[in-house]
Amino acid sequence: MQIKPGRGQSLRIAIDTGGTFTDCIWADRNGLHALKLFSTPADPSQAIVEALQKIGADGALTLLHGTTVGTNTLLQRKGARIALVTTAGFEDAIEIGRQARPKLYDFFFDRVAPLVPADLRFGIDERIDGDGKIVSSLRARELKNLPAKLRKKDAQAVAISLLFSFSNPGHELAVAAALKKLGIPLSISHEILPEFREYERTSTAVINAYLQPIMQNYLESLESRMREVVADRKGAGTFVMQSSGGIAAIDSAVRQPVRTILSGPAGGVVGAAAMARRSGFERIISFDMGGTSTDVALVDRKITTGTQAEIAGLPVGVPMLDIHTVGAGGGSLARFDAAGALRVGPESAGADPGPICYGRGNQPTVTDANLLLGRLRPDQFLGGDFVLDFQRTLQLVSEWLKKQKCRLTLEEFASGVLRVVNATMEKAIRVVSIERGHDARDFTLVAFGGAGGLHACELAGSLGIPRVIVPAFPGALSAFGILTSDVIKDFSRTRMLRVAGKAPFERLKTEFEVLRRTAEKHFRQEGWRGKIAYQRSVDVRYRGQGYELNVPFAADFVSGFEDAHQQRYGYIFPGREVELVTLRLRGTIKSPAARIDNSPRKSKASDRSKNIDPIRERVPVIFNGRPTITAIYARDGLQTEKKYPGPAVVTEYSATTVVPPGMVFCCDRAANLVIQIKS
Repeated sequence: MQIKPGRGQSLRIAIDTGGTFTDCIWADRNGLHALKLFSTPADPSQAIVEALQKIGADGALTLLHGTTVGTNTLLQRKGARIALVTTAGFEDAIEIGRQARPKLYDFFFDRVAPLVPADLRFGIDERIDGDGKIVSSLRARELKNLPAKLRKKDAQAVAISLLFSFSNPGHELAVAAALKKLGIPLSISHEILPEFREYERTSTAVINAYLQPIMQNYLESLESRMREVVADRKGAGTFVMQSSGGIAAIDSAVRQPVRTILSGPAGGVVGAAAMARRSGFERIISFDMGGTSTDVALVDRKITTGTQAEIAGLPVGVPMLDIHTVGAGGGSLARFDAAGALRVGPESAGADPGPICYGRGNQPTVTDANLLLGRLRPDQFLGGDFVLDFQRTLQLVSEWLKKQKCRLTLEEFASGVLRVVNATMEKAIRVVSIERGHDARDFTLVAFGGAGGLHACELAGSLGIPRVIVPAFPGALSAFGILTSDVIKDFSRTRMLRVAGKAPFERLKTEFEVLRRTAEKHFRQEGWRGKIAYQRSVDVRYRGQGYELNVPFAADFVSGFEDAHQQRYGYIFPGREVELVTLRLRGTIKSPAARIDNSPRKSKASDRSKNIDPIRERVPVIFNGRPTITAIYARDGLQTEKKYPGPAVVTEYSATTVVPPGMVFCCDRAANLVIQIKS
């Protein structure tokens, strides 16, 4: 892969902006390096610039960026003022949706309001049928008057989604040409999601329009601020992580920001799979516990994407890694509800004010609970660069408990906080494994994020998972995944086709060839060079079903569909007619950083004398409500492949790992911490 523009080599830095910390990973001749800074929610680019200054990146630079701008904009509903142009009579489809009740028995439940208010939805007289034939043509006069209507409404971006545009995009292109004079971003549904299901396609186009001005302003601001600290911009560029698990050029991210909504979490899954593979494990559950949320995903030998995701209550149809997120993180706030039950999250202290022990917060969090139980060492947080305030935590949590009229001791309260947050995360792991036909006991839990190692062993024990892997630089693994991610582009086309007996394999190969030419054109337009590997798949269902399963495209794809159906739902209909719904093509160009050595520590660990004791100290840590004398290890002092017993706390720059009593751990030759869970 060659970065556009230029041919010079540049320093590659991956930066993932999270809710609490901004994580950086980069590699040079001395190995891999990590840096964590507090995020700057008001302007995420500020923390990035600070990171570049600390790293000393003033020469040629390639920035690979995982961003939460799209996610936060949706969650906080602070996007652009947008308009929707659709087929007359379908203006309210975006609000009607599927008429599904997320909470069936909650009579007071309010549905998520659409991003486009009713007065900004415009219907135009036109109609194309499902075969792409024009039933009713566009009217020239209506097209001519449309720009003035939108200008009066002060729309900042426009989503265009007409009926059956995936079969014939002619009318959408005509509307886009008429609105081009407005000089505002246009999100055209057949370019973003050329697939059936009007509601999902329209919702995706609307979300894209909602994010476009925000993402454009952010990325332009980031580029401008980078120019202030990076003198040599030749041979370099800024690239953005996509929700599908690959990076894209900055222009692509500006045009289609809807593909970046799960930018950071996607990097974590890619990094977890890569690290586990180096230790010989290909069936994993990734467990990313950060400051505000926990992201879990299941990887069964290969990373898979889904196309039926929902973010902030809104459907998104573009390919995204199958990641399940819950509001449980180190900064999750503890509280007592009206009935006196202890609750943890989803509200978070975030980066500002943060947990009590960071010096500014005043309400207990999960991080504070870990500190009170001795699982976090105050002077070994971020390598000692930031000291946690134990006395402040002790005082404020005690006062808070008195105000709540709570009779629990500090230790009982802190232990309760961990049990509650663990229950939330355990449920999330069950969603991606057991509820989808997988036995969690057949997988390895890969724990990362700043707080992942603190909770992983107890979660694995509850679920029967036999081992936990804590990779090198766990607190910045999402950034590592971004650093090593490939360039990926996804293309699709809905083609309804009933299959009874032998599938029309040759006809479908011709359809895929059309997609391949489109993909190659897009790669070359953005300046990517290198061999493109293509992966073909199809969405298939039994006739009469409402949802599909994605399976690899092959001559016997019907058999592959039945195998997938059996695993997911536990039954099949032998001989029943199936429908091929959508063709999908993924184009990939391998990253030059894919084989980066994941740790500079291996040589240090292997050279250490076996007589050196890596234990820093022994202190009481509370397990199961009782203080237990526990060894504190520095991770870079562990000998390769030597087994150490729990209980133990393993400290390092980016995270802390807790190993309960009865478990055994070692640092393997891939520099991963492998913990065998007590059966």
